[in-house]
Amino acid sequence: MLIYSKVTSNKELSEILELQQKNLFENVSKEDREEHGFVTVKHTLEILKAMNIVCPHTIAKHEDKVVGFALSMTKDFAEDFTLLKPMFHEISKLVSDEKYIVMGQICIAKDYRKKGVFRGLYQFMKTVTCLNTFDRILTEIDSKNHRSLKAHESVGFENLKDFNTGDINWRIVSLKV
Repeated sequence: MLIYSKVTSNKELSEILELQQKNLFENVSKEDREEHGFVTVKHTLEILKAMNIVCPHTIAKHEDKVVGFALSMTKDFAEDFTLLKPMFHEISKLVSDEKYIVMGQICIAKDYRKKGVFRGLYQFMKTVTCLNTFDRILTEIDSKNHRSLKAHESVGFENLKDFNTGDINWRIVSLKV
């Protein structure tokens, strides 16, 4: 049985980092990137803790082990990730007057994919994390990550803007809460 919750311990944050490491673009084969997707940004325990204090991350656990996560990030962290600065700049032009949360990264362990965990993480974010606090959830997706683009569309995310940074084509998507 899967349990969805907010992160409450350093152990859970460490398990997020382990799952992230396994699914980073550079650690996943080309075939797995195409079939299962990948994550792009590498976090530290310190930054995950700081982000979690401002707005708790969402996790899916099975038998007390993190098997999926959705990281929450407010605009307070716009300057902490070089790769994400352009996204925050674009977002500020698109939704400057709304209260929003950026889903900084979502990842599901390979054995738990195609079992509703992705949908469950976002449902928890909408109904618990964002309730009465945020108007929408925003994120950006590498346009090469077809799996992630389709998954976000399937739970109701809408395209706001496509833009380029260096050799990466990004899509900013939005989900009304």
